[in-house]
This record gives sequence, structure tokens and C-alpha cells, in this order.
Amino acid sequence: MNVFDKSLSPSAQDPSGNPSREGSSCLGEAPLEHQGFTNRHLLLPIPCCVPPRAMCSGKLQTGLLVAGYFVYLLVGAAVFQALERTAEKQQKMAAAQMKEAFLQNFPHLTVAEMEQFMKNLTEAIQNGVYPVGNESQTENSNWDFSNSFFFAGTVVSTIGYGTLRPKTAGGQIFCVFFALFGIPLNIVFLHRVGKMLSLLCKKLGKFLYEKGMRKKKIKFLTLLFFLVTGILVFLCLPSLFFQITEGWSYSEGIYFAFITLSTIGFGDYVVGKQPGRIYFSYYRTLVAIWILFGLAWIALLFNLLTKVLEDTEKIIVKDLHQIVKVSKDNEESQPRRCWPAHFLPEEEVISPCAGGDAQKMESLAACSEQKKT
Repeated sequence: MNVFDKSLSPSAQDPSGNPSREGSSCLGEAPLEHQGFTNRHLLLPIPCCVPPRAMCSGKLQTGLLVAGYFVYLLVGAAVFQALERTAEKQQKMAAAQMKEAFLQNFPHLTVAEMEQFMKNLTEAIQNGVYPVGNESQTENSNWDFSNSFFFAGTVVSTIGYGTLRPKTAGGQIFCVFFALFGIPLNIVFLHRVGKMLSLLCKKLGKFLYEKGMRKKKIKFLTLLFFLVTGILVFLCLPSLFFQITEGWSYSEGIYFAFITLSTIGFGDYVVGKQPGRIYFSYYRTLVAIWILFGLAWIALLFNLLTKVLEDTEKIIVKDLHQIVKVSKDNEESQPRRCWPAHFLPEEEVISPCAGGDAQKMESLAACSEQKKT
């Protein structure tokens, strides 16, 4: 579902035909339609200009939406932390005891006991518990506030890496209701952020138009600004940061960034989960904020690519219809030739049929003989 619907309504006009104040720009200038630069000159979905009072109301609504959205994530992170952290401590203690028992009894373990140990070890790793090193594993929690906030962001954005998930019954039930209301809230939030990004492109286009630049060039430069800035801010620079922090290659950072922002979320690369690496506090919180704003940009990018593909499809279909029409016109313009029956090849002469058809064929043959004589 494309959450970025286009709200490109024309400016209101009074009965005299002159644009009203609703159609003027927010800075008290002439209407954008009279300036010659309108929303239709950009492919991005850009909201129309509004009067100052409506603009202040829109800013207030945006501020309340952003504040409410992050409060929702903070409350969800606190609840997940309270529900899951105790159960995680118990899992880590059990994993440490399992590891100690294995080291003490390793020479005397049977094949069945070894298989059971491997099974328990696999389950511990799947639950985010890595029995590597010493007691430092019990100090670092997968459900501290930073990781819980990151998990809450992946839930409402529907990324779902699968490496961190609630284990308790209370955490699982809360996750259901948290996602039930959080996903629609996330859609509304991304919609509003997308409008803000589009408004930046609109202001850039207006600035370039006032400098005397042509409309086609303005359209190209605004789209170039949108693409280059987004790729740099949401893909290239974060990938370099992940390369330094996570120890990945730069290509792996690009791969992780795109897979995450496109909400594919394979889970093969996840930030803050490399054993033996030390991360600064609230590292995953910053990554979650990057994800939330990056989702808005890539959704606009997908919307732009969808429009380009649809326009290309329309052009191709139109050309095909034109080709078919021209070919039909050429066929109809050519004169049709009727050949007498005695000039047809023998293999094309219809063989006489039985019954009434045979009599008709005989009468036709007799008529043709009379005409010859």
C-alpha cells in the first residue's frame, strides 16, 4: 500500500476568477501558479501551499505527531525491558551453568550427552545468549533500554530481524497489541515526514525558479538533489559508520542499510550483535532513529520509481496502439483483388461435398460453363 498519497489540489478561487489567499504562498508572495512554478513540475508528491494560520496549525500537528510517536516507542521500550530482562538473566545463568558443566565433564560425556549439549547451545544462541568468554556476558543485556527501543522500532516498522524477540507470555501478548496500534501510527508518521522532505524539494525548486532557471532544469535538479542527498545521508555515510563500528566491509554496510530501510530484514546482519565488540551506550537507539527517517526517504524513492515505471508503461502501450492502428490503416488502403475460379491452383479448388452441397457445386459449375460459351 502506498502511504504517500498525492494531495495536489488546485488553489481556491473567488467568483471573480482571482486566486484567494489560500492559493498564495506562506510568505505573503504571489500565488505559485502566477509565478509559473507549480506542483506538477515535480514528480514528488508535494503538498500545496497553505496560509500562515493553517501553516502554524500544521506545524503544531506535526510536532504533536512526532512527540506522540516517540513517546509511544519509549513506553513500548520500557515495557519490553521490564517484561523480558528478568527472563533473559535466567537464560544467561542457565547457559553459564551448562558451559561450566560441559568443561568439567567433557572427557566423560557420551554421544547422547554431547548431542544434548549442542542442542542447548544452539537454542541459547538463537535466544541471543552467547556462552563465549567469562561473566561479562551476564552483564550485557539484550533487553537494556537501548536494545528495547531498537526492538520497538523494528516492530512498528515491520522489519522484523528475528534475532531479538520476546520469550515470555506477557512480552508476546504485549508485542501483539503494541504492533496493532504502532504500525498504523508509524504509517502516519512516515507520511508526515515524507511531506516534509517533499516540501524541501519544493522550496529548492521555487528558489531556482526565482533565479531564472528553466522548468525542465529545475525538475532535473530537484530530483537529483533528492536522490543524491538521500543516498548520501541514508546509505553511504551510515555504511561507513557501520564499517567502523561493526567491523563489516563497506559493501556489507550498504547491503545492511538497504535491506533494513526497504523492510526486507533478512536478519543475517544486525547491528550491536557482534560478539567481542564493545558498543557505546544508546548505539542501537541512534540506529533506530536513522531507520525511522530512512524509511520515509526510501518510501518516497519507491513512489518515484513506481511513477516512472507507470509512465513508461503508458508510453509503451500508446506506441503499440499507434503501430497497430497504422498497420490496420495500411491494410485497408490496399485494393483487394478477386481472382476467377479457373485461375486458382488446383489444390485450392474446394472438393464437392455430399448432399445439398454437391448439388450447389454442380449448379455453380454449370453457370460458369454457360458464361464461357
